[in-house]
Amino acid sequence: MGYLSKLAVDYPASGIRRMFDLAEQYDDVIKLTLGEPNFDTPANIKEAAKRAIDEGYTHYCPNAGLYELREAIADYYKKYSKEYTSENVMITVGGLEALALSLLTTINPGDEVIIPDPGFSNYVGQVMMVGGKPVAVPAYEENDFKIDAKDIEKAVTPRTKAILLNSPSNPLGSVLNKPDIEAIAEIAEKYDLLVYSDEVYNRIVYDGCRSFSMAQIPEVRNRVMVIDSFSKSYAMTGWRLGYIVADKNIISNMPKLQEGVVSCVPTFIQKAAVEALTGPQAAVEKMVGDYARRRDILIDGLNSIPGITCKKSPGSFYAFPNIKSFGKTSVKFAEELVRGAKVVVVPGSAFGKMGEGYLRLVFANSDENLKEAVRRIGEYIKKAY
Repeated sequence: MGYLSKLAVDYPASGIRRMFDLAEQYDDVIKLTLGEPNFDTPANIKEAAKRAIDEGYTHYCPNAGLYELREAIADYYKKYSKEYTSENVMITVGGLEALALSLLTTINPGDEVIIPDPGFSNYVGQVMMVGGKPVAVPAYEENDFKIDAKDIEKAVTPRTKAILLNSPSNPLGSVLNKPDIEAIAEIAEKYDLLVYSDEVYNRIVYDGCRSFSMAQIPEVRNRVMVIDSFSKSYAMTGWRLGYIVADKNIISNMPKLQEGVVSCVPTFIQKAAVEALTGPQAAVEKMVGDYARRRDILIDGLNSIPGITCKKSPGSFYAFPNIKSFGKTSVKFAEELVRGAKVVVVPGSAFGKMGEGYLRLVFANSDENLKEAVRRIGEYIKKAY
């Protein structure tokens, strides 16, 4: 143990992984744990990668990424600002490296970063990795699981450097609307704070809901770092491709850090991403349509089970049901469901203190599996409670 760093010892273990390991002991389980599309990558994107390999895109490229891809991303984000160019874009190894690089470029040891609670489980560890201090701010069910500007302001101290927002949210499925974001933007401006805007689910929204980004507000755009990824929208989780869109003065310092971490993202993967952005979008629209149907199957089904209540997620592919009526910790209840119902879910406490009393379920799964999972959970609860 003497050889381990303090970070390695203190880094929070994944509550998702714990349930995954437990499920391995049982046969015929339905796993609603993994946050990834259950679709294959669209064929036009795969074909573009194959062509790129044949065309020799198997060598190093600039640390910031291929100009062609950076330009395509800048064009896509013209919806936020007409001024975005390739110089505002940095290509990364997935959304996780996008966040890590954003933090490495802007956070000094001791700086505080406000994060949502419940929130994506890697936020705490990522902030810790750069010597920062994560400061959790609650997102309440009564507020539709949306982090509130007033609560953020209460958490601001002289050491606060940044706010990390995630909308649509993993694990909550909540979406911050324009008034929510405008109120938080006022806090960012008042206290001169950076904002990391994790928008990897921004294309996965339902019922006419629209995700709003702080980067759409001209007065604060230079302090906003948009973090996005091809993983969720294009079913490209295994391709590991993300990016950052931010002020040129921040982005210009990232390539030298990228050089020391991974050098660059594989070039043929970047060529495939150009096709993803500029090619037909019908596959993406179909996936979102399927998610909407599956959301209703799962959440309507959960709400029909006595003791469980679940808000209808306006975005992402997560349900976050309330199970407080059963009087069990979320870990105990999740373990019961594995053993008694053969359904694997993630305890809400894996996403922060405020997640206690909830579960996270993924509806990026087949209609049949979701219907069967609801049936099994319902039967187990009827029998056990």
